[in-house]
Amino acid sequence: MSAGGGSPPGGSRAGGSEPGRPDDIEYRDEISQVIVSASADGIVAVDEEGIIRLCNPAAAELFARSAEDLIGTPFGFPIAAGAATEIDLMLPTGGKRVVEMRVTATTLEDEPLYVAALRDVTRSRYVERELEAALERQNVAVAVAAHELHNPLATISVLVDVLRDRLIALAEEQRTEIIERIADRTARLQGLVRKLLTASTIEAKGASARVERVPVLEVLLERLGELDERSRDVCVSCSPDLEALVDRREFAAMMDNYLENAFAYGRPPVVVSATGQPGWILLRVCDRGPGVPAAFVPRLFERFSREQEVDRETEGTGLGLWIVRSFARGNGGDAWHEPRKEGGACFCLRLRRAPSGRRAPSDRRAPSDRRAPSDQSGE
Repeated sequence: MSAGGGSPPGGSRAGGSEPGRPDDIEYRDEISQVIVSASADGIVAVDEEGIIRLCNPAAAELFARSAEDLIGTPFGFPIAAGAATEIDLMLPTGGKRVVEMRVTATTLEDEPLYVAALRDVTRSRYVERELEAALERQNVAVAVAAHELHNPLATISVLVDVLRDRLIALAEEQRTEIIERIADRTARLQGLVRKLLTASTIEAKGASARVERVPVLEVLLERLGELDERSRDVCVSCSPDLEALVDRREFAAMMDNYLENAFAYGRPPVVVSATGQPGWILLRVCDRGPGVPAAFVPRLFERFSREQEVDRETEGTGLGLWIVRSFARGNGGDAWHEPRKEGGACFCLRLRRAPSGRRAPSDRRAPSDRRAPSDQSGE
């Protein structure tokens, strides 16, 4: 195919150009006609030497360079007619764009010319990766739910069959014990379902963080009331004057998960302390258990993360600490782990402190970009 028009191949042109070689201005005009006939976000015309001869404004924007800077420079990517590939455009600012490139070939004044149609697919590739990650998380959630639901459901089924079997004579004490075990298994199932629902909500919407002034001691005592006899193994240290700026429901969930974690993986006594700092409240839940293996600490607050040895010995989903950190950061604070020199583990929570003598609107959301400073390096 021969692009352009006017003079036959090999003929001379006005302006004194050499035979067989078009004037530069006319040459660009003819290339422009080729470019105009194409349809894409960006177009570059590349000669046989790999040099950019012309580009449209969209291509200049993709490269984050002016057309004047691009023309006459090497294209920098392999060109093959009919090829469709993705290339990484490195920007002058250090950033990168993922670009889909489709190449066609033509001839101009008997010289080969390649036309590369460029389309920015950075956003779509990012969305694809996010969707893949979301599907992977969903698959993991389903697998964890199926695994964790199976054992308590199987236990409940067996115990119910025992109660219903008229051939099995049970003393009143035995019936009471079986009913209590069913209640315990049911409570565990309810806790698991609550965690899965909470995790799904966080994944879909993030922390709601409807901030209000919350008396810290009041919430701590409420949570201890839910522990029943285990509350005897908890020692609380907190000034009644401390008030946090936090979503009350999410604060309660944070403390529930920290306390559950202490009893599941640590050993009593469990010490819960809350201290006031300028602008912040620092809470610590410390136990006397074996502590956290150093190699596992970086993964402690990851979703569905459980230490291998513990996984075989203790029931759990690996969601509790992830929920704590998600809620903490959603409320403008943070959550982290600290080892104890005297043994055991200490899980920390930092929340914004309510100014004394003021009221915070109950529907005000926590700033998502404000993060509490962490005491742990590397967090």
